[in-house]
Amino acid sequence: MNYLLGIDIGTTSVKTLLITTEGEIVNSSVIEYPISTPYPCWAEQNPQDWWNATVVSIKNVAKNIDTTKILGVGLSGQMHGSVFLDKENKILRPCILWCDQRTAKECEFITEKIGKKKLIELASNPALTGFTVGKILWVKNNEPETYNKIHKVLLPKDYIRFCLTGEYATEVSDASGTLLFDVKKRKWSEEMLKLLDIPLSWMPDCFESHQITGKVNKEAAKLTGLVEGTPVVGGGGDQAAQAVGSGIVEPGIISITIGTSGVVFAFSETPEVDPEGRIHTFCHAVEGKWHVMGVMLSAGGSLRWFRDNLGQDEVKIAYEKKVDPYEILLEGIDKIPSGSEGLIFLPYLSGERTPHADPYARGVFFGLTLKHTKKHMVKSVLEGVSFGLRDSLEIIKNLGIRVHQVRISGGGAKSKIWCQILADIINTEIVTITPTEGAALGVALLAGVGTKVYPKIEDACKKIIKITGSVKPDKNNVEKYEKYYQIYCSLYHSVKETFKKL
Repeated sequence: MNYLLGIDIGTTSVKTLLITTEGEIVNSSVIEYPISTPYPCWAEQNPQDWWNATVVSIKNVAKNIDTTKILGVGLSGQMHGSVFLDKENKILRPCILWCDQRTAKECEFITEKIGKKKLIELASNPALTGFTVGKILWVKNNEPETYNKIHKVLLPKDYIRFCLTGEYATEVSDASGTLLFDVKKRKWSEEMLKLLDIPLSWMPDCFESHQITGKVNKEAAKLTGLVEGTPVVGGGGDQAAQAVGSGIVEPGIISITIGTSGVVFAFSETPEVDPEGRIHTFCHAVEGKWHVMGVMLSAGGSLRWFRDNLGQDEVKIAYEKKVDPYEILLEGIDKIPSGSEGLIFLPYLSGERTPHADPYARGVFFGLTLKHTKKHMVKSVLEGVSFGLRDSLEIIKNLGIRVHQVRISGGGAKSKIWCQILADIINTEIVTITPTEGAALGVALLAGVGTKVYPKIEDACKKIIKITGSVKPDKNNVEKYEKYYQIYCSLYHSVKETFKKL
């Protein structure tokens, strides 16, 4: 029996997945690591933590199998993070993560220097605080000694690639999120790099997602138990990889992912660009294809924040009952009326990206009264996140991209009540799929294409991914949520300037 390995370097943990070439899940392992927040709205991680966790997770999934039968490895990871290496390949500083908001001034500089319209022409996207380029310029402006030592800038998953293979490489879907990439031509933008005085030599070689980028080297083989010479393919940024793992590889099918962030992802045959830059246009992990994507920064992250800070009692009960804390937290919220009796949550705990692109935006509970309970607040969090996801879906539809099926994935997909709320708010049937392994599955399948197990990724997805169920919108709730959605949309504009004053 032959195997494929998928590794996803997430924001809070690494997930490693081992599957057979027939798509059967053999084993998986999740190893967590910390996030550092030295200042408000900053977010950093030590790349060495990712590698240490990856080594353990690979050992965990492969301990009882013949590793000579692992045909290929695929890599996925959180996008936009910046790993700075010197000439000796030493890490120069902690990685600045995708959700970090410190680069507002750098983004303003980029937009002013290049021009908003020209920027979208060159990179298909506006300058946003999450993107890699702002982080590079922030280091230049604030840590010049570090900046002067930079030899390579790698994305999170590509640092793990370097650890596995010794190669500096990336692929088109992840590179699209740096703002230094010509998305339409699928290569580094020399014009962008020149305008911002960033050396092209700092950028790794770029491949299509299924292409082999290197092979497991002797040192990595010794640490992980993998066989030296095992091929490692390009893989994908977490959202493109998640989409492959959900079968979003043909027109008309979109995915909504509720993880730490929330993503609405639509396949596109051509690079469709929003002139206002409200959603992203990136290269897909499918060769020669693109995708449009709306991203909210605190989706499942909003519920996790609530759990960690206001749900200690529920966590304690869950521990005693040996169940998931979210199960206790969400218990009974189906009895709360749709709209949480006038309580609306704005999920901007880390600023926001789609549709507002505002690093100054903040979270808000609006409409609190003596009537409201903790259960009302929990439900309003689920509703607020769902309203934010609808924002992205509306923009995608307005670009003329057709939608005939919505597939849901991520941690939020495990909640039946959240799926129902989302279906009611977007007024669209939502389907669930199996397997539900997301990005790690997606890159394992890409490894299968790169090693000739499957002829192309579309074939792999049709063979492996199946629909398991659906949630249809409740017409009564649809009407109620439509009214609340209009109020939700108006709230941001009412407090936009006040956010910035904070």
